[in-house]
Amino acid sequence: MGNDMPTEATLLAHANHLRKNTTEPETRLWRHLSNTQNGYKFRRQHVIAPFICDFFCPTKGLIVEIDGHTHDDADDACRDAAMARQGFATLRFTNIDVMTTIVGVVMRIVVALDPRPARWAGVPHPTPPPEGEGLSRSKLLPFRGGVSGGRKSSPDP
Repeated sequence: MGNDMPTEATLLAHANHLRKNTTEPETRLWRHLSNTQNGYKFRRQHVIAPFICDFFCPTKGLIVEIDGHTHDDADDACRDAAMARQGFATLRFTNIDVMTTIVGVVMRIVVALDPRPARWAGVPHPTPPPEGEGLSRSKLLPFRGGVSGGRKSSPDP
């Protein structure tokens, strides 16, 4: 009997391919989830072996799937159960949901995220800076340079 499980390298390569070749519903939803716009960080086409999630919020352990007409309900239920055993919750939306009611979809995602506990709550960062090191916000220097369309930034008042 052969091993049907894809290797990590295969999954990562396929996830990379999917990121470069998104569907229109995925692109539209990503516009609303990227750059922490709703207070939560998301990743696209994130690997949680042996699956690739359309969108994943690592802080809250929430998976968001956009299902086209080819998805199989029984397969999806098995996948969702496997993810739940690892502590992840899954929200599923259809392509039509995303294309016709994007604001409602985003609202449902945020409503699902808010009550979920942070996966790392109470767990210290693995490498905290030594006492007294690091910059406080008041010590940050103003940005001077880089690509700014030829204009120089002026110092903060």
